[in-house]
Amino acid sequence: MVHHLNGLINHYGYLGIILALIGGIIGLPLPDEILLIYIGYNVFQGRLSYIPSIACAIIGIICGISLSYLLGYMFGLPLLNKYGPKVHITEKKIEFTKSLFAKFGPYILIIGFFIPGVRHLTAYFAAINKYSYKKFSMYAFVGAILWGFTFITLGKIFGEEWDKVASIFARYSLVIFPSALLIAAIFYFVWRKRLSPN
Repeated sequence: MVHHLNGLINHYGYLGIILALIGGIIGLPLPDEILLIYIGYNVFQGRLSYIPSIACAIIGIICGISLSYLLGYMFGLPLLNKYGPKVHITEKKIEFTKSLFAKFGPYILIIGFFIPGVRHLTAYFAAINKYSYKKFSMYAFVGAILWGFTFITLGKIFGEEWDKVASIFARYSLVIFPSALLIAAIFYFVWRKRLSPN
């Protein structure tokens, strides 16, 4: 995998970051988090610059989710049901994301990036649920920025240990991020309750 990521960056540079993330977001079987952490590692090594890397990652993510939104708007759920399994988007993932979207709506467009199997589907469900592109982008672009920034920065911070960090997130991201979100929600509600008048 490292060989392929290395080849991608060596041959295409910043353009490769954009193209890989577009493909990953629309559903191609690419290791998105690992790619972003590896980009951060290349920043640590001095092969890439930090700000341009983040900018290109965000461009790729935004283009990918916008394309997913367009596909969802044009073809709807039948497209996912027909072609999803061919790009590892299973019926189980579709139903799970559909349920999440029904409960949390726009907010899943932000946090969905951090949940494997969900980030590939949120844009489709925004379109299927008749969200305007303006409403969709208002939330999804925030998620794109947070997600790209977080993982590239992790790769930059951990440097030579990037592969260990990537391995941890690949194995435990379904536990790490929901737990972090739950803790953040608890702190938010406790803080809000303390500030509210009696």
